[in-house]
Formats: sequence, C-alpha cells, structure tokens
Amino acid sequence: MALAGRTALRWARLWSPRPAAGALRLPSWRPAACVRLYGSRGEEKLDMSMYPVESIRNFSIIAHVDHGKSTLADRLLEITGTIAKTGCNKQVLDKLQVERERGITVKAQSASLFYNHNEVNYLLNLIDTPGHVDFSYEVSRSLSACQGVILVVDANEGIQAQTVANFYLAFEAQLAIIPVINKIDLKNADPERVEKQIEKLFDIPVDECVRISAKRGTNVEKVLQKVIEKIPPPHCNTADPLKALVFDSTFDHYRGVIANIALFGGEIEKGHKIVSAHTKKRYEVNEVGILTPNEQPTHKLYAGQVGYLIAGMKEVTEAQIGDTLFLYKQPVEPLPGFKSAKPMVFAGMYPVDQTEYNNLKSALERLTLNDSSVNVHRDNSLALGAGWRLGFLGLLHMEVFNQRLEQEYNMSVILTAPTVPYKAVLSSAKLIKDRRAVQKDMLYIDEHRVMLKYLFPLNEIVVDFYDALKSLSSGYASFDYEDAGYQAADLIKMDILLNGNPVEELATIVHNDKAYATGKFLCERLKDAIPRQLFEIAIQAAIGKKIIARETLKAYRKNVVAKCYGGDITRRMKLLKRQAEGKKLMRKIGNVEVPRDAFIRVLKRQTDK
Repeated sequence: MALAGRTALRWARLWSPRPAAGALRLPSWRPAACVRLYGSRGEEKLDMSMYPVESIRNFSIIAHVDHGKSTLADRLLEITGTIAKTGCNKQVLDKLQVERERGITVKAQSASLFYNHNEVNYLLNLIDTPGHVDFSYEVSRSLSACQGVILVVDANEGIQAQTVANFYLAFEAQLAIIPVINKIDLKNADPERVEKQIEKLFDIPVDECVRISAKRGTNVEKVLQKVIEKIPPPHCNTADPLKALVFDSTFDHYRGVIANIALFGGEIEKGHKIVSAHTKKRYEVNEVGILTPNEQPTHKLYAGQVGYLIAGMKEVTEAQIGDTLFLYKQPVEPLPGFKSAKPMVFAGMYPVDQTEYNNLKSALERLTLNDSSVNVHRDNSLALGAGWRLGFLGLLHMEVFNQRLEQEYNMSVILTAPTVPYKAVLSSAKLIKDRRAVQKDMLYIDEHRVMLKYLFPLNEIVVDFYDALKSLSSGYASFDYEDAGYQAADLIKMDILLNGNPVEELATIVHNDKAYATGKFLCERLKDAIPRQLFEIAIQAAIGKKIIARETLKAYRKNVVAKCYGGDITRRMKLLKRQAEGKKLMRKIGNVEVPRDAFIRVLKRQTDK
C-alpha cells in the first residue's frame, strides 16, 4: 500500500519467520513483540506505547573484569532476537576500537530487548558495564537508570575485588540483585564454592544463584526469567510531567549531541520544547528512539523507558551528565544527578605541535562529554607550551583516554608522568612525618580466599601496584581502592636534569626514604628511553641543589681521523681537538629530544624489562 500526503499506515507484528538476508529486521521473533508506524515520509518507527510501566525492566550487568559480562550480554541479545544468532557475536556492545584491542569494556553501553514471558510482552533495557576499577564511575552512572542488576561471578575465580565493590554500589542504590555464576563449563569450575562465598559475603541465599555458561548459552534463558520475576518495574507514571535524566551522551559531527536518557515521568516526542535544568536553555526535540543496540527511532518515549534524544545541542557543554530535562513551561524538581568523580591520577597533556592546540581542545571537549569522569584544567609549561592538566580515575583510565584520542580523533599528544594530589604543609621546603601501609581488616571468605584491607599512600599503588600484585600472585589476586583522605608524610620534590637543565614534566614527589633508589631508577630508565645524540648527555636526579644519582648517555662516535693515512701526528691531534670542542659546544646548545612515551615508560619497574 502506497502512502500519500499525511496519511500513515499502522500494523502490528504478530508472528512471521525470519526475514531474508538484507531485509529489515524487527527487534524480536516472538509473538506481538512490537508495533511499527510509518510516518509521512515513509520512515519506519517503533511504537513504544504498547509497553506500560508494569512491563518494563531496567537492569545492568556488573562483575569483576573478565568474568563474562559482555558474553552474557551477547547471549541475551540473541535469545530475544535483537541480533541474529551467529558465531561472530563477540562483545557486540563493545563498540570502541580500544575495547576490541584490549578485550575489556571501558564504556557502558545500553540496548533495549523485546521478550515474551508467559504470554506477556516485556521491554528489557540492558546496560553492559565495565569491570575494571578505573571505570567504576561508568558503573555508578549506569545504575541510576536501573531498578536491578545481574551480578556475574566467575565459577572458577570466585568473588574478587570489583565483585565486592560493584555489589555495594548496587546495594547502596537499593537495587534488586540477581547473582549469576558464569563459566560452569570450565574444567576447574566450582559453583558450589562460589555460592557459599556469595551467601557468606553478600547474605544472598544459595538457592537464588543461577548457574550458567554464557559462552555456550546454558541456562541463559533463566536469567531473563529471573529479571522479570525479581526486578521491579520503574516507579513512575506517564501522566506525570516530563522528567528525563541524562546519564550518558556522545557527539555526532552532523547531528550534534546525542543524549542517553531515562524517563522518570511523562513522555517525549519529536517537536516537544524541552528545557535543561542545568543550563536553562530551551531546545526542540528532533528525534527520540531506543538502542537495539543501534539507534532505532520511535514516535515517543514513555515513563520508565530508556533511550536517546537529539535536540540540536551543538556545544558539548550543553549536555551535562546528570542533567534533568523537562517540558517548556512545565518545570519539575531536578533529579539528584550523580556524585562528582574523584580523580586519583593527574597528568599533563600537550599537543606535539602548538598549532594543533585548538584541534586538541575540540577533541578533548567531545571525548570528555563521553567520559565525564575526566577532570580538565588548563595548564601551561615552559617546555611544552599551552596544554591541560587532566585528572583520571587510574593509570589504565589514563592510557585508554590517550588511546581513544589517537584512534577516534587522530590526535598525537605528549602525556607527562602521572602524579597524585598532595596537600603540603611547608616547613623548610619539606613535608613531615613518615607513614607506611597499615592493615585495617582481614576477612576469610572461605578456606581458599581472604580479603585484606590496608591503608596505603596513593602514590605507592597508582602506577604499577596492580601489575606487581598480579605477577606476585600468578594472576589470582585482585584489588580495589577508594579515596581515604590525606595523611601527613615526609615527602620531597625530586627534579630530573638533562645536561643540567631541569625537565619540569619529570619532576616528582617521592618519600624521603626512597629518594635515592627512585632517582637512580629514573636515571637508568631515561638512559634507555632517550635516543643517543652526537653529544654526551648527563642524566641527573637532584633534590634541591644536591645530585643524588647520575647516568651518562654516551655520544655517537665519529672517526674523524679515518681519512688520515700517515703524515704528521699534529694533524690527527688537531682534528680530535676540533671534534672535542664541537661536542662541547653542542652539549651546551643542543636540544635533548625526549620521546613522548618516555614519561610513562620510565615509571615501570625493572622487572618489566
């Protein structure tokens, strides 16, 4: 049937076989999964009105890193018909190149699933979250749009650090928690032991645990049934005024800001005039829709649903994570939003070429829109020029952010050595009192696993503590950390000199007892990292005017007397003297080029070589 003028054709999908290759795929192969509408221009849109609040379930998948969250998400997408079942479905929701390369999730991704259970159609909004401690802010933001979580635990590894941390994030948010024991198909799997751990540590009965193999799809359908039975629907009403929470956002070069929203009341559609509670600016909605997991436009979004919104926001500063959107002339009380992320690691970032400053500024603004946990302040360096001081949640977070800048925005930057914040009480240019790691608690989870709590100086764990812990324990131990406030310590500033000139970006704060060892270590690493020059380079570590360590990078040797065959020896001596004077002059005026990745490499332990 052809469409003419403003007329529209409406039809309901009841049951049909899979479409042929290349045909448009609907969100589910189950009875009465969705209704589609055709607009005036013939574009196909979903009708979400058939999903009342009572049939909606919003949930996240949380777990320790590499416990199978993304694999479980793949199976849920397949079972509900959201994606075709093929052998190529691996980490479907991990869309970033850095996620594919590293094999980890660094960015929470959402998808809407259509599922029929006991002859009732349900809309399940799934959010797959990261597992590494450096991306815990992504987890906390995602939970704000949910009423429950699937807590995945590896049947072989058992409960680990981020399992505990993520559980308490969900517990404090008063969310329903469904424990799922994954990888039961592994040879060394011990689900009984893991169930006892869950019961002892989280006080969840053993009979509530679901044993699955996400890789093989074993019992995964039971997880969906548990989601419907255990997770409550959202507490909201379509009749209330519009109240939408912005919990994530991305930037599109052609459409501007794309905001991921969760509706806590009312409804929203194209043409609505909305207002930002944060900026007070007014916008007209251009498009709304859901993620399946790609963008699928809909005619409306209703209370309790999770989707995306495009409203002509051209500047990244207009889309604040945690902002509340409401209808024009229908103001509402803003939602609480999110706690600000607390940066743990700080580093300077500068363009390799200062002519790229504005391009890097634009890239940083757009990337921090997608990763709002990064703290940005303008900075200036005598050596590197104008740049920024960035705060990250950890070293991996810093490395991933830098990698995304290169891959997504083609920006090459100079990243300085990571540091942590200090509060200094100046007394003869030194801080006071020594402190070491202090044990606070020890809990035996079972006969094979123990949880230890220590109070550490942040500087002792932020760079390579996790790597050392993994190496020492053959990969079995894990750790999580949080800010415990400031403590007094005997700290001093150590400078690194290249041919007597201090390198500001390599200056660091060290404990007085470790100054000599750290200085010697940094000099040795810089000797390996800096390429040889035509002149000798002195690498020194200094505290004030006192040199505590030194390494010498020898110059390239050029045989200037090779052309002398016999003759007076004074000619040889004259050539050697001239060469020595030239090297001396070059040492005074020559520039020492430090590779931009040297700032990170010099901090790795000698055992990494």
